[in-house]
Parts: sequence; C-alpha cells; structure tokens
Amino acid sequence: MASLCGRIAITAARRNLSYSSARLCKAMSDPLEHATGIEKREMLAMQAGNDNPFDMKVFKRAEGTKDAPTLIPSAFDARIIGCICHEDQTFIQWMWLHQGHPKRCECGYWFKLVEKAPV
Repeated sequence: MASLCGRIAITAARRNLSYSSARLCKAMSDPLEHATGIEKREMLAMQAGNDNPFDMKVFKRAEGTKDAPTLIPSAFDARIIGCICHEDQTFIQWMWLHQGHPKRCECGYWFKLVEKAPV
C-alpha cells in the first residue's frame, strides 16, 4: 500500500511540473511602436510638445463681444460647446457653433468657430 501511495504521489508531481522558455532579460519595447491610428497621432503630438491635441481643455472666455468673440478651434464644420455663464452656476449651457456664424450665449458672450488643422 505504501509503494502504491508513493507511485501516485510521484506521478502527480510529474504532471504538475511545467517548464517555460520565456526570456526575462528582454524589456518591453516602446509603446509608440505598438500604437496605431488616432492613438499614435496623439502620442506623436504629445512628443512634439502639444499636450492638448484635440482641444479638449477648458477655454477661458475672451472679451466676448460681437466684434471680438471668443474663438473656438475646430477641425469640423460644427462643434458643441458649453458655457458656464456664472461662477456659481451648477449647470452648463450647451450650444452648437457652426463655421462662419458667430453665436451668442444666454449670458451675452459671443463665440465663433475658427478652422484648425486636424490631428
């Protein structure tokens, strides 16, 4: 009985033993080499020093008059923007801006879409 238990233990130990031929000395290559499409264009823009390639950060309102509106860059014919009209306001006033047509927000500030080269 003892020899039977010994054989079972040895057989089970052999089955659970596995070998791996992975090399631990090679480091992960540069993520830029693996990136494709828009992710790669974003990484290249970051390397070039543009930390906001898609203009997603908050713009500060300029003078905002009809003659000198706040300029909003866009690579498209239209863009949706949000205006926080008052500092204490708890909601955003959303509106569509179209190329060539300045628009006035409910608070009185004017916005205008200007053309920007796509990323």
